[in-house]
Amino acid sequence: MILEMKVPSPGESIKEVEIATWLVEDGDYVEKDQAIAEVDSDKATLELPAEESGIITLKAEEGDAVAVGAVVCLIDTSAEKPEGSAPKEEKKEDVPKAETPKTPVAETKTYATGTASPAAKKILAEKGMDAGAISGTGKDGRVTKEDAIQAVPSMGTPTGGNRGTSRSKMSMLRRKVAERLVEVKNTTAMLTTFNEVDMSPIFALRNEYKETFKAKHGVGLGFMSFFTLAVVRALEMYPAVNSMMDGKEMISYDFADISIAVSGPKGLMVPVIRNAENLSFRGVEAEVKRLALRARDGQITVDEMTGGTFTITNGGVFGSMLSTPIINPPQSGILGMHNIVERPVAIDGKVEIRPIMYVALSYDHRIIDGKESVGFLVAVKEALENPTEILMNNNVKKALEL
Repeated sequence: MILEMKVPSPGESIKEVEIATWLVEDGDYVEKDQAIAEVDSDKATLELPAEESGIITLKAEEGDAVAVGAVVCLIDTSAEKPEGSAPKEEKKEDVPKAETPKTPVAETKTYATGTASPAAKKILAEKGMDAGAISGTGKDGRVTKEDAIQAVPSMGTPTGGNRGTSRSKMSMLRRKVAERLVEVKNTTAMLTTFNEVDMSPIFALRNEYKETFKAKHGVGLGFMSFFTLAVVRALEMYPAVNSMMDGKEMISYDFADISIAVSGPKGLMVPVIRNAENLSFRGVEAEVKRLALRARDGQITVDEMTGGTFTITNGGVFGSMLSTPIINPPQSGILGMHNIVERPVAIDGKVEIRPIMYVALSYDHRIIDGKESVGFLVAVKEALENPTEILMNNNVKKALEL
């Protein structure tokens, strides 16, 4: 029986995908559920599993754009699995032995072996050169003073080096991301406001409870739970930041679906933590870990990256000190985290060294005013600098479910 394998629909809005990579070759025997290809959509890269076992015949080439529902390969389910055979031994070619020359070796020019006269050594040292690199004209190849004077240090040349180029096709996901970024710049009134956060209180809490937290819950107590819950609180205080434009209307949400930007093997992916307002510290950390692992392993689905009312991105993991993150459309706001650096700050009239993170909020000025954007970021800062009172209601163990 010949089975026609068609491209499944990755999501309602996706009508076309691109064959990124065939993981098998034409004529291979494949097992049911074996990954046979990676396909790119404009939102994610997904694996295509074999629907049945059998001999596969490819009907599309890598790089081809195919419509959802189109046949991309055939599987002969009646074919038997071929028995394994021992690999063929490669026949080694006899390497001809070098013949011993029967004629005397021609006399060649003698080069110095590092021996130089005292005067030559001094001159070469001033030039930063090694005597072994100089052709000596003295007896037995000795480097003379004249040789050293005439020697020219090698400083390289502006020509003759590697000047190769390469060209590769961008994936459908990368092309779509590029289009969306340009669209954001052209269609939104994007503005960015900045602030700084003293991370000392969060450091103290993590140092005291992270081992107990991980032992009980199986996930680490990272920074994302603090930032996510601080953002949820700030969105409740400033609902315009949790809104988006739709034509002449503004849609506001009474829930917080937080998109988390993560770097995957195929580029940037933005899975969504649904109803983050209902999650505890443990719930946020568990969901972040689950989504990050699925993105890393290429198992993330389009549905898991669709939607979201606000985005958090962390350039600090790559060493970024400060940036202006770009809005994730159709959302109206994105919070940028950055690296944590010990900086001198004034505390009660004294200079102290504190772990400081710069934070940035990029927002669509069409629906979010400066007062709201600054207030939102200040509210995030307040919660992060006083997490015990604001995020944990003065009961750390209860908040961390310990």
